[in-house]
Amino acid sequence: MAPVTTTTAPDLLSRRLAADPSQPLVTFYDDATGERTELSVTTFANWVSKTANLYADELMLDPGDVIRVDLPPHWLGPVFLVAAWSCGLELTEGAEPRAEVAIVGPDGLDNGARTTLACALSPFATPFREPLPAGVLDHGVLWPGQSDVFSPVAPTRLDVPEPDDRRVLTDVDPLSPQGRRLLLGLLAGTGSLVLVAHPDERQWPAHSQSERATGSLRTDQPTSW
Repeated sequence: MAPVTTTTAPDLLSRRLAADPSQPLVTFYDDATGERTELSVTTFANWVSKTANLYADELMLDPGDVIRVDLPPHWLGPVFLVAAWSCGLELTEGAEPRAEVAIVGPDGLDNGARTTLACALSPFATPFREPLPAGVLDHGVLWPGQSDVFSPVAPTRLDVPEPDDRRVLTDVDPLSPQGRRLLLGLLAGTGSLVLVAHPDERQWPAHSQSERATGSLRTDQPTSW
């Protein structure tokens, strides 16, 4: 069993920002659309701050409130996840307990949560092109107006695995237990994530070579964690 330490997401991001702010932290490929998005440590931290402010100021969420992030593998997944930890929010994977807010993609608009925040999952996190159902909030409309600075009040205390210094090519959903643990290890070390959605096996070796990956983790691959 790998050793764990306890810290918070803001502490992890602060350390990475001080060490190498320009280093790529999350790189995303969608092999079905050809999209490639890359977030440096600085850009990722900025997205986390904006999202944490969206949680606290726009959605009026307090530490301990329950949210559900129900997205397919996407670069926004780690952003929503780390921002939730920064706000001290509780994440649930199922419909019970009832989530205060459900964060969904285009296919999850009818979900039963008190508030629904919908993501178009388009490049650059742009708004939906078509009107959303009444009461459904458009993430692409709300995020640009949020502050770039967030002051954590009661961030979640996290059990962080052994620091991971690899650049890991993976199709593992970062919102899954395995994906969360991978992300935390990379944040704690000097590593970075290369996430592939709808992976085309013919392109996997090219992704590995072009991104200079030093590790690989597939959804059907067991780990030693």
